[in-house]
Amino acid sequence: MPTVKVRNLKNKEVGEVSLSDAVFGADLNEALIHAAVRNYQANGRQGTSATKTRGNVSGSGRKLWKQKGTGRARIASLRSPLWKGGGNVHGPQPRDWSYEMPKKMRRGALRSALSERLREGNLIIVDEIGFAGPKTKDFLAAFGTLGVFQDSAQPKTLIVDSLDNENLILSSRNVPKTKVTNSFGLNIYDIIYHEKLVITKAAAEELDRLLNPSSESSQEEAVVEAPAKPKRAAKKAEKAEAVTEEVEEKPKKTAKAKKAETEEAVTEEATENE
Repeated sequence: MPTVKVRNLKNKEVGEVSLSDAVFGADLNEALIHAAVRNYQANGRQGTSATKTRGNVSGSGRKLWKQKGTGRARIASLRSPLWKGGGNVHGPQPRDWSYEMPKKMRRGALRSALSERLREGNLIIVDEIGFAGPKTKDFLAAFGTLGVFQDSAQPKTLIVDSLDNENLILSSRNVPKTKVTNSFGLNIYDIIYHEKLVITKAAAEELDRLLNPSSESSQEEAVVEAPAKPKRAAKKAEKAEAVTEEVEEKPKKTAKAKKAETEEAVTEEATENE
């Protein structure tokens, strides 16, 4: 179980946090990370690129010269793909590039990427990130003290904290190559793209709960093994019993009985008419 030191914005140790091996101690799986990044990029594509076919380009449909006798190649239309300004053949058309990736594979890629960032020493856990006001100067000073930003260069930095921290969002939005997100919005592309990860203690514990495979399996078992509601089952049984009782109470009439009833009704009507 990896143990990481927790620091404050003044770069002083204020404690330690124990992270689970399942989330922050996973092995590096480059193939899985590559598949997750490709899935993320494919789902973000607009798919609006298109070319004009010969039915979309402008131009007359008349025959430019007669079929034979000119010595030139025969031609039917100016919009033919053989001509400059004509239509395009088999060009790209609007389409949906997105495809689904299994949830367990996506979460496995996140665990592998987070574990690798921790092994590299590029994952920093902070007690909390709080500023008195939305000032970029305070943000740069605090992260410079943490050792994330240096005088010569500012690496690509991803900050994982609550999105309710408005001062953090406003203070960092003018800093290039810096992004703020929460634990629910964390994706594989951001982890791979950004070199440094700064995560608050609360966000790290939340990620541990969200990405832990043991908690996922327990939730799935709870959903599968959920017992049926007894009230609904009792109501269904009562309805079935009532229907069977009605069927049993009503005896089946034979054809002879029906014929006798009709004859009696006819005779009664005849007597009444007399």
